[in-house]
Amino acid sequence: MHSTAPVTNVASRGRTLRLAFISAVVSLVAAFAAVGSTIPLFNIYRAEEGFTNAGISMTVVAYSVATLATLLVLGRLSNHLGRRPTSIASLILLLVGCVLLLNVHEIGILIAGRLLMGLGAGLASSSLTSYIVDAAPARPAWLASVASSQTVMLGLAFGAIASGALVQFGPWPRDLIFLVVIVLLLVSVALIVVSPETATWMPGAWRSLRPRVSVPARVRSLLPVAAAVFLATWAAGAFYQAFVPALVEDQLHTRSPLGVGLVFAAYMGPSVLGAPLASRFTPATAQRVGMIGFLTGMIGIVTAIATGTLVLFIAATIVAGASQGIAISAATRTLLHGSTLAERAPTFSVIYLLSYSGATIPALIAGQLLSTFSLPQIALGYGGLGLVATLFTVIAARNPHIDATGNSPAR
Repeated sequence: MHSTAPVTNVASRGRTLRLAFISAVVSLVAAFAAVGSTIPLFNIYRAEEGFTNAGISMTVVAYSVATLATLLVLGRLSNHLGRRPTSIASLILLLVGCVLLLNVHEIGILIAGRLLMGLGAGLASSSLTSYIVDAAPARPAWLASVASSQTVMLGLAFGAIASGALVQFGPWPRDLIFLVVIVLLLVSVALIVVSPETATWMPGAWRSLRPRVSVPARVRSLLPVAAAVFLATWAAGAFYQAFVPALVEDQLHTRSPLGVGLVFAAYMGPSVLGAPLASRFTPATAQRVGMIGFLTGMIGIVTAIATGTLVLFIAATIVAGASQGIAISAATRTLLHGSTLAERAPTFSVIYLLSYSGATIPALIAGQLLSTFSLPQIALGYGGLGLVATLFTVIAARNPHIDATGNSPAR
C-alpha cells in the first residue's frame, strides 16, 4: 500500500501558501488604497484651508522621501525578522497616518500624515511584495511579477475612486474615507496574523539596517533600462497625485471629487490590465512596447491640457496607464529573473527606491518652479522626461539570459 502522506503534505502546503498569497495581495491593495485616498481631498483642502499647489506638492515629496528612507534602512529587514511581522508593522504605520488625517486643518498635519503613510508604504513595498512573490503559485508564470508590481497600482486606483465617491456623495466628506481605510487595514492585519510565514528567521537584523543598495550580479547590466522605466512612469504618477486635482479643476473645468478620483484611477487602474500583456513578449520587447505606448499617452495628455479637452485627457491617461503596466511588469520580471527568496526583498527595495526617486525628484523640482511656470508648462516637462526615458529604453533594452555556468549576461 502506498503512503499518501507526501501528497497530503504538498496539498496542505499549497493551501497555506494560497492563504498567504491572498492575504498579502489584499493587504498591499489596502496599504496603497490608504495612500490613494487623500488625492480627491486635495482640492477640498485648497478651497477650505487655503493650501497652495506648492504646499500640496510638498505633501507628495514628504510621502516619497519617507518611503525612500524606509526602503534604504528597512528594505532587507523582512529577510531577517520574517514577512509577517514587517508586513504588520507597515499596515500599522499606515493606520496611524489615516488617524492623523482625520483632523487636517494645517498643511503641517497633512504633511505629517503623508509622511507616516510613506513610512508604511516603504516597508510594505519590500515586505508585502516579497511575501506575494514567495507565496505566488508557480502557474501562470507571470502571476508573481504582475501581482507584486501591479497590486500597488490597483490599490492606488481603488483608494482614489472610493475616496472621490465618498467625498462627493457620503456623509463626513473629509473623514469617512479614512474610517473605511482604517477598517480595511485592520482586516489586513488580521489576515496576515493567520497566514503562514514564508521567510525563515535569520540573525543580522541590526546589520541589515545599514543602508545598502544592490541587485544580483546576473541582472545588474539590465538595471539602467529598468531604472528609466520606473523613473519616468512613477514621475507621471506623482504628477497625477500632486497636480492633476488642480489641473482638473482649473484647466479641464470640473470640480467633482469623484471626477478627480476617476482621472487618477484612469492612470493607475489600466496599469493592472496592461501588465499581463507583458508576458506575451520578451522582457526587452515588452519594455519597448510599453514605453512607446506610455510616451504616446503623455503626448496626448500634454495636448489635452493645452486645449482644455477632458475627453482627450482621459483617453490619453488610459493609454499611458495601460502602457506603463506593460513596461513596469516587464522591468520587474527582468530584475526578478532567477531570484532566490533571500534576494527578493533587496531587489524590491531597489525597484521601489528607483520608483520613488522618480516620484520625488521631479515633484520637488516642479513644486519649486510653480512660481515661474504654469501647470501646463510643468506637464510639458514631465512629457520631456517620458521622451528621454522612452528613447533610452528603445535603444538599450536587453533580455536576461542564463548561460550554462549559471551566470546571467544580457543578450
